[in-house]
Amino acid sequence: MANDIEEIKKQFSNIKDEQKKQDCFRLLELMQDLTGEPPTLWRGNMIGFGKYQYTNDSGSEGEWFLTGFCPRKQNLVVYIIAGFKNYKPLLSQLGTHETGSSCLYIKSLDTINIEALSALITASVMHMKAKHKL
Repeated sequence: MANDIEEIKKQFSNIKDEQKKQDCFRLLELMQDLTGEPPTLWRGNMIGFGKYQYTNDSGSEGEWFLTGFCPRKQNLVVYIIAGFKNYKPLLSQLGTHETGSSCLYIKSLDTINIEALSALITASVMHMKAKHKL
């Protein structure tokens, strides 16, 4: 894990799509403001904020970020680690998106309700903090 902000910002220099690059800078600032945590580079180009300890069903232990994002070729991926089961009202206010188990796929922040995204990130982080050892 690397947490040098300049190293993290360098990750964005390879992004050819100017809108996606600007969205990454906006997400970096938004998530840092919402979590109060500095960004950390995890596994390649995933940018995480905060961390928690977990034990999976097989008894293996590990550490992961509370929330984060990753610029991918097709989409920005926002990691809502708590999943989406409890957040359907916020998802309905969000705008154009797709979801996986804990991945929120967004083409552009311009198509997203930033207040709803902020509330979703905050609710997920609060859930993870209450559920896991930090």
